[in-house]
Amino acid sequence: MLSGAAGTSQPQKAAEGGAAAARLAPLEAYEGSLATRVYQSLKDAILSLEYQPGEILRKGEICDHLGISRSPVSEAVTRLAAEGLVDVVPQAGTFVARFSMSEIREGAFLREALEVAAVEKVAETVTEEQLVALRRSLRIQEALVQDGDVAGFYKLDAEMHELILSFTGYRRLAQIAETSWLQVNRARRLVLPNRRRITETLEEHRAIVEALEARDPAAARAATRTHLRQLLRYLEPLEREHPELFQRR
Repeated sequence: MLSGAAGTSQPQKAAEGGAAAARLAPLEAYEGSLATRVYQSLKDAILSLEYQPGEILRKGEICDHLGISRSPVSEAVTRLAAEGLVDVVPQAGTFVARFSMSEIREGAFLREALEVAAVEKVAETVTEEQLVALRRSLRIQEALVQDGDVAGFYKLDAEMHELILSFTGYRRLAQIAETSWLQVNRARRLVLPNRRRITETLEEHRAIVEALEARDPAAARAATRTHLRQLLRYLEPLEREHPELFQRR
């Protein structure tokens, strides 16, 4: 069930491919100031579990790998700490934050509240053009499942949710949802490599789109709630199976 990143020990992961910093995407892949690009690269590596929960972030290695000074790295770490993705421990170092089931449950609760309200509104106003975009997304998702492309499916999964939120016409909604979902989004990487869960997710997406096609707010609301609640069913056992990835209570 665990992805390669989560299922590999920290010493093993550090040994693979040289220094830990080598897991960072190049800064050229991002836009914005230098500190913003460093932040995005580190954030992506943490969310994708390239950096495991509890693993130390060595600023010196990161600076050497990216060819930059410590200042933008320190600024990026400050932003990540504010988001709860890293813990800065005085005299000890900076560590990738371990998962917290209480934060995951809270994030799932907030995301459900937002998305259920959003999909209900969209069911009342959805246009044919918007439905075409959703159907196209489903077709691509199906191909990705057949090809076993987990990373591609993960990306399309997120984009479909963003599409539905954008169809409300509320510009800030997707950003608010992403912020509330941050810890859940990271933890769900432990689940998506599960072939059964990917197949289930595709079917749940189909149910949501079918409800929107029928312009049935109640059905859309129910399908979305069912979809979002499935994730916790898979995540909660992981706290028992892999306690090293979670905060101690």
